[in-house]
Amino acid sequence: MKFVMGTGLKITAFAAALAATFGTAYGVGKGVDPIVAQPAGHAAHGEPTAKAGHGGHEEQDGAAELPGGLQIAEGGYALDLRTPRLEAGRAAEIRFAVTGHDGRPVTAFKSEHGKELHLVVASDDLAVYRHLHPVRAADGTWSVPAELPEAGGYRVFADFTPGDTKDAKNLVLGADLAVSGAYAPKELPAPTATAPVEDGYTVSLAGDLTPGRTAELKLSVTKEGRPVTDLEPYLGAYGHLVALRAGDLAYLHVHPNEGGPGPVVSFGATVPSAGTYRLFLDFQHGGKVRTAGFTVAAGGHLAA
Repeated sequence: MKFVMGTGLKITAFAAALAATFGTAYGVGKGVDPIVAQPAGHAAHGEPTAKAGHGGHEEQDGAAELPGGLQIAEGGYALDLRTPRLEAGRAAEIRFAVTGHDGRPVTAFKSEHGKELHLVVASDDLAVYRHLHPVRAADGTWSVPAELPEAGGYRVFADFTPGDTKDAKNLVLGADLAVSGAYAPKELPAPTATAPVEDGYTVSLAGDLTPGRTAELKLSVTKEGRPVTDLEPYLGAYGHLVALRAGDLAYLHVHPNEGGPGPVVSFGATVPSAGTYRLFLDFQHGGKVRTAGFTVAAGGHLAA
């Protein structure tokens, strides 16, 4: 994961079979479904035939690049999720390992943005989002406590750069996680230019997303109506933005542009296709990390 200030994330177009629009992918369940036994499937999961991960990866065997998180294995590395199920609303530990070319857990990673590995967990309906920082044991097993409030299918993303080979590239691998309990899928929130956050904070979003073109997204943070001009660095920047595409949960890690400690945090991003995306901004102020979520239709105007 390369967090280069001033450089937007470049992501190439999808293979034709994955270049569909997902703006109407989610429906609203009026009833309550029974206990979840298995997570919802993702069409491209576990298929090692094409490259995935962040933009900038080279194509392999002539196949087009894919965004991160659509594959459980890539380039000889695999995500071994050892906690495939959790119970909704109950604190538990997510355990996993990244295995290498020899099938053994990798124990050497390059530090990216202050961490060896970033773990993102999101529900299939994108109503729940968590950015976690697990701890690695000496044997290569990672673990992190988590409490997921809603039942349903989830996707776990491991964002890392292996350190066991000299020229290793950043990877984002994904695996399914089932959370049991009474399940009622939620409708994707409507697109909006403002997002209320706990403790009186509000984040406003300005910019446009056009497939295949680099866009500047500006997010402005206020507290009780006043601009926040003293944001604190979080993971080496004044903001951390993750975009997930509705429908297949393609993972797009967006890089921050240069700028001061608020109120505006700017990012450069290129989305690979038309469709609906959820953007999650993590920012730190007063010693606490908070998250603002937005629904954005690629190709649509966000705010003036």
